[in-house]
Amino acid sequence: MYQWRKFQFFEEKPPGPAVAEEVKEKVVCSTSGRGQIVLGAEDAMLHVLDRGLKLNYSFQAHSDRVLYIQQLKQRHVLISLGEDEAASMKGSGLNLKMWDLDKIQPEGSSTTGPACVRSIRIFDNKFPEAQITSFLVFEEAPPIVLICIGLDSGEICCIRGDIARNRVTRLRLSVDPAVDGGQPASPVTGLGFRVEGQMLQLFAVTTSSINLFDMHDSSPQKKVIDQIGTEGRCVAMSDNQDLVIGRPEAVYFYEVDGRGPCWAFEGSKQFIAWFRGYLVVVSSDPRKPSKNVLNIYDLKNKLVVYNSSIGEVAHILCEWGTITVLTQDQQILCIAEKDMGSKLDMLFRKSLYTIAINLVQNNQADAAATAEVMRKYGDHLYGKQNYDEAMAQYIRTIGQLEPSYVIQKFLDAQRIHNLTHYLEKLHEKGLATADHTTLLLNCYTKLKDVSKLNDFIKGEEGKEGEPRFDVETAVRVCRAAGYYQHALFVAMRAGEHEWYLKILLEDLKRYEEALQYIIGLSLYESTVALKQYGKVLVEHKPAETSAALLKLCTNSGATTPTLGASSSSGRLTSLLPSPVEFVHVFIDQPKWLIVFLEQYVEVVKDSPQHVELYNTLLELYLSEELRSPGLPEDPSPPEEPDSQTGEGDSKDTNEGHHHGNLILAAGGQVIAAGGQVIAVGGQVIKAVGKIGGLVLPIHRSKEQEPVTDIDPEEEERAHKVAMIEAVPTEDQVARRAKALVLLNLGWGPHEQSPQYDVDLALVLCQMHKFRDGLLFLYEKLKLYKEVLAVYMKDHDYKGLISTCKRLGETSRGGDPTLWNDVLSYFGDHGENCSDEVREVLVHIERDNLLPPLIVLQKLSKNPKLTLSVVKDYIARQLQQETRLIEEDRKVIEKYQEETEAMRAEVRELRSHARIFQLSKCTACTSALDLPAVHFLCMHSFHQRCLGDNEKECPVCAPTSRHVLDVKRSLEANANDHDTFFQLLRNSDDGFSVIAEYFGRGILNQGPQPKGGSKSLSRSSSVIN
Repeated sequence: MYQWRKFQFFEEKPPGPAVAEEVKEKVVCSTSGRGQIVLGAEDAMLHVLDRGLKLNYSFQAHSDRVLYIQQLKQRHVLISLGEDEAASMKGSGLNLKMWDLDKIQPEGSSTTGPACVRSIRIFDNKFPEAQITSFLVFEEAPPIVLICIGLDSGEICCIRGDIARNRVTRLRLSVDPAVDGGQPASPVTGLGFRVEGQMLQLFAVTTSSINLFDMHDSSPQKKVIDQIGTEGRCVAMSDNQDLVIGRPEAVYFYEVDGRGPCWAFEGSKQFIAWFRGYLVVVSSDPRKPSKNVLNIYDLKNKLVVYNSSIGEVAHILCEWGTITVLTQDQQILCIAEKDMGSKLDMLFRKSLYTIAINLVQNNQADAAATAEVMRKYGDHLYGKQNYDEAMAQYIRTIGQLEPSYVIQKFLDAQRIHNLTHYLEKLHEKGLATADHTTLLLNCYTKLKDVSKLNDFIKGEEGKEGEPRFDVETAVRVCRAAGYYQHALFVAMRAGEHEWYLKILLEDLKRYEEALQYIIGLSLYESTVALKQYGKVLVEHKPAETSAALLKLCTNSGATTPTLGASSSSGRLTSLLPSPVEFVHVFIDQPKWLIVFLEQYVEVVKDSPQHVELYNTLLELYLSEELRSPGLPEDPSPPEEPDSQTGEGDSKDTNEGHHHGNLILAAGGQVIAAGGQVIAVGGQVIKAVGKIGGLVLPIHRSKEQEPVTDIDPEEEERAHKVAMIEAVPTEDQVARRAKALVLLNLGWGPHEQSPQYDVDLALVLCQMHKFRDGLLFLYEKLKLYKEVLAVYMKDHDYKGLISTCKRLGETSRGGDPTLWNDVLSYFGDHGENCSDEVREVLVHIERDNLLPPLIVLQKLSKNPKLTLSVVKDYIARQLQQETRLIEEDRKVIEKYQEETEAMRAEVRELRSHARIFQLSKCTACTSALDLPAVHFLCMHSFHQRCLGDNEKECPVCAPTSRHVLDVKRSLEANANDHDTFFQLLRNSDDGFSVIAEYFGRGILNQGPQPKGGSKSLSRSSSVIN
């Protein structure tokens, strides 16, 4: 053991200023526990000491002597074994007493000290008396205790039970008794209990053997472990419940199975004890056998942690974290363990870092303290440029030491391997951050260690299935270093769809694979992915992407579409995304957007987004040109303007080809034609590209100086060119035909409202001059006059006539006043349109829409129309007027004759008597007899046939009442001025309204007299 290092991890402490004098006397037995030390003196007195070895109290335990004492751990109870005066000459005086230290006798009583709970005689007739050589008490389950007493006869006397209640059982174990034949008995020198679960075992040591008993058996059987023994004070139990015995040659450890490790310490062993994982050995000094040495050993680290010369030891007590040694010459030695910091400083000064690490680990120090020792060890090795070993120590500090502390030390390129190893361990323990992942991947890429990169990327996942590193960081670093496959693998395993698609599309350009991956995602994830990456996919895989979008929006298995294909019909659910959400992905591919929307509209008939869909499709159909950015607009580079271009050059423009070379500004004004430069707004403007019906961008010429001399003829020519429409391309014609079909499809003949925004459709049609669409919308909106305005704007005479024939028929719900507007248009139009005017006059004459005078006034405004156009019409109108005048004259004469006849009849009634000659009743046709009633209307009735109504003629009364009602109505209307003026405003011919009111006599009504007047009727006169 000369190789064991020696350190003074323990230090001597003074026992205290007030040490009890009893300690300095001869101590026979001792025990410690529960914060006190108890010493037994020769006079059988027990002295209880506190932490400062100050006497608390003393009491007489036995009358003669005390042999052994033991303090129980679970209860404040002391067990003593001593000799009292024999009760009889035949009985033994050895007694076992239990003292309750919590029950101290009050002062003034006959006895002082604690109360003696029970006293039991040890030996009786069944257990003959023998010399006691060892003593041990074990608490099973309070109040049950097991007391084992070793005897010099090689036997053990066991007393088990409740000592306080004297409910005990006795057992005698035979260890090494005397054998017939001359072999003497081996005294039991040491005892030890081992508890493992529910098993209680007893080690029994004699001078010649070591034995084991199972105390749970009713009759414990001896198991011999070894055939060597030891003296009584060289037996102890370790913290691991191993038996420790000291012999002159070595210290032995025993388990239940046999001998364990052996430590060959020099010197004859005088005393063995165990203290907090340390072995305390008092042995003779090999150099000076007359002197003893106290050594404390750390067996795990193989250290001598204390060494001191000492006299002959009588007792060793362990309490309060202190080892108290009592010698035979009444000396007291108190030894206390130093704190961990002091011990580590001692080791650090000697650079014994390995021992320091083992020390803190064996003492179960916290992780932070252990990591601090390892850090210092690592710094020590780093200072010696032993980088590999230093890194090994730094790795052991992961979780406690800040990683940046280590990383800064190994950032040098020459130590990149050590840094890589540290970062790997950091990731294995799941303590790496995104920066650590970045650094590790950069190390791999700089080392070009693809195998390690593969192991790191494709290695096992961390706990709970999570990756051991930050996924986003790993993907970003791998992409930056060009390891796209590794980045792809990380993104796929982590389920990071966004990163996976970014790598496929931006780095690997594998558009087909990306599209298939998106199709395999869930509905929500596919929707998000296509919204984000659909633009790129449409640019490179337009057909496949359109098919995928159609399948996503309709939940159908549509195959790859073409520009003219359509998919089978499906049913839209509320969970499916709307195609409107994907319009932005076709920003550079408008033609494929048309294909996509057309197929969707065909598949889904009742889409809730039909308004947005129809509006978008209509706008696409009416766009001037659909062109992708990747397609060249003009293969020839634009020509720079010639600063020397003069008036003569501008006049050489071929006016016959204006349709193919029109250049339009954003506001619709023609800027240039045939590539020439025209000054607009005082600045020289150059047009770029060609037209074909499009609005193309323009930019200013390099010469920014204002132009002052502008040819008026050239400017007028530009305005004239602005009126010329560009010839549409075949694609435009086809799309406009689709637009018209869409308008008709979205607003069927029996539908009240369309499936698109009418206002937007009107604006689009007007912006793009889509005449057919405007005509359809105006007609559906019943804006017939707007329909005529379109034809009038285009000078389409045939269209005007056909529209009026179709929309001007009253029988079909049309507006006949359209003919009036057409007539006004022809009158205001300064061209010869004689045939059209004649046809209009036929319809006006047929329906009598306008008076001839107004017709002549409107047509007189057109200087190109001659009298021959209206000659026949005027002749027919004059004939008709003549015929009407003749008819009116005849009616007037008839009314005059009837009026004169009525007046003559009135005069006759007033001046002559009326003779009634009827002989029959008008009601019952019976012979007329009295009483009879005669009316002036020449009707006669029996009075009984008239009933109660004798004032009116039953035959003429209805006619008379009707006349009176009409008269009262006319009188009431005479005061209703609002109705009159309303009819006057709404009528096209106000004169006829006034004439009608005059004819009814309403405007001739004078003020009524206050009293009123009684009107007489022919039927009101009664003659009895």
